[in-house]
Amino acid sequence: MPTNSFNFEDLLGLSTQVVWGAFALYALIIFISTARSYGIVIALIRMISARIIGPLLIPIAFTLFTMSLIFIPPQEVGVVISLLSPGGIRPQPVRAGLHWIVPVLEWKETYPIYWQTYTMSGISTLAEAVEGGVGGEGPQDSIRARTSDGQEVYLDTSIIFRVDEQQVVALHVEWQHRYVTELVSPLIRGEVRSQVSQFTAREVNSSARLDLETTLDRLLRDQLSEKGLVVDQFLLRDITFSPEFVAAIESKQVAVEQRDQANYEAERARTLAKGDADAAITRAAGQAESLRLIGEALAENNELVTYHYVDKLAPNIKVMLVPNNAPFILPLPDLTATEPVTATVTKTLTETVQPTQQMTQTPALSITTSVSVTLPLSPTLTLSNTVGQ
Repeated sequence: MPTNSFNFEDLLGLSTQVVWGAFALYALIIFISTARSYGIVIALIRMISARIIGPLLIPIAFTLFTMSLIFIPPQEVGVVISLLSPGGIRPQPVRAGLHWIVPVLEWKETYPIYWQTYTMSGISTLAEAVEGGVGGEGPQDSIRARTSDGQEVYLDTSIIFRVDEQQVVALHVEWQHRYVTELVSPLIRGEVRSQVSQFTAREVNSSARLDLETTLDRLLRDQLSEKGLVVDQFLLRDITFSPEFVAAIESKQVAVEQRDQANYEAERARTLAKGDADAAITRAAGQAESLRLIGEALAENNELVTYHYVDKLAPNIKVMLVPNNAPFILPLPDLTATEPVTATVTKTLTETVQPTQQMTQTPALSITTSVSVTLPLSPTLTLSNTVGQ
């Protein structure tokens, strides 16, 4: 993993190589010049002379210097393995920064203290299986478990954790860098299987899933903290059931939805029927009130019937026979004729005026009034009505 520590150590290593390269070039030049002048034997003897050993101390000292200086980046913590300390390890971890160690007799091991995500999933792509930097055991790494009623389920899980820098020395002694594959993964599998076996498949697929996740989070948090790992959160990412169980659940759900739909339709039909009944009652009450008011109006004025009859006649009527007590039926005209036919209705009113006491010998006087109305009728109709005393 390319970090600041890698860059710093790489720089120190490069510097050491340059120093050793310079010394090697110097020794080669001395060897070649001596061999040309005095022969190879004398040149080999001079390789162990002070002329060579003196400059050799420079790269050796530089190498020991670089080995004695270690740098711990802020996202890591170091453990110093020491041949000088009891138990072969320094009891205190090394924090971020530059530190001195004894070259050759001591060396470091670093552990990340940033949050890591370990995922166990049944997905089919390795790129998705490795989430957050720490992947599962493989692309098919989901946990297989059985519920209390014998149903087989597959659970995809993730755990977010980090190394406790206070306990990193104990973690190194007990697990080294195997803590993910040999501690975290088996512990999660065991606890998940143990807890799932206490629930039925129906409970796991319902609100009890939250209780299961909460219980697993608490158990893993307690157990991993004893091993030097701090748990931030445990997640149940997905729960997969067998195809037969899924089909049964879907079938039952479809039946429930159909029942709810039938109940809804029945309730809707009842609501519509009640609405229609209420509307019919309202209309009947309105009609009854209207008839009552019409009856009261007719009782006060019986000519309203004739008025409404004339008002409801069609505006394009061609023939009307009046009066309605005529003892005969007139012949109907040709309604398609373009020229109107004039009909004259003459009403003769005869009044008999009785003489007064001063005119006792004068005979009665008859007054006749004629009224003519021209209508588009045929033939000419004359009606006479004599009014007398």
